[in-house]
Amino acid sequence: MSRRPYVIGVTGNIACGKSLVLDTLAKLGAETIDADRVAHEVMAPGTPTAERVIAAFGEEIRGPDGGIDRRALGAIVFRDPDKLALLDSLAHPPTVAAIRERVAAATAAVVAIDAIKLFEAGVAEDCDEVWVVTCTPEQQVERLMRRNGFDREEALRRIQAQPPQEEKVRRADRVIDNSGTVENTVAQVKAAWDALPAEVRQRITS
Repeated sequence: MSRRPYVIGVTGNIACGKSLVLDTLAKLGAETIDADRVAHEVMAPGTPTAERVIAAFGEEIRGPDGGIDRRALGAIVFRDPDKLALLDSLAHPPTVAAIRERVAAATAAVVAIDAIKLFEAGVAEDCDEVWVVTCTPEQQVERLMRRNGFDREEALRRIQAQPPQEEKVRRADRVIDNSGTVENTVAQVKAAWDALPAEVRQRITS
């Protein structure tokens, strides 16, 4: 019987740099799971979850491919906390179930899960450690404007739709400060990797 992998949950608010941390962990030998990609898969065109979301929010969010137009959906839910909560109630259960299946099937000694709503969706309960990635609020705004093409108002709306970063930091086992250079962030991830329990480190190298 295979041993359960050591699970690291990587979270942090939008545009804080979770992807950089996940990519670094992958290079160090972790098997990685991107919760947003999993959510895309469980809400792909024609899936039961996609149809439930479209039924809840209306045909106006149906895209040309028959699936969900995520930009149209985002324009609705990030302006209304109740509608965001409704979306989460529809999307989280199948996404979490799919993540758990992938963890169970993993062959690596360490699995890292990147999930912006790690705590809210209940995924943190499955993790041996939780790492929270942070940066400054202004960096979040700038990155969202550059990466997503949002204007400043929309970037701020997306940030303010999330729980305060401080709540995640308070619950973290480790904080990765991504407000500096890429090299500095990578160095922090490597140091955290080297600080994993000895038994886990032994499994990584064996």
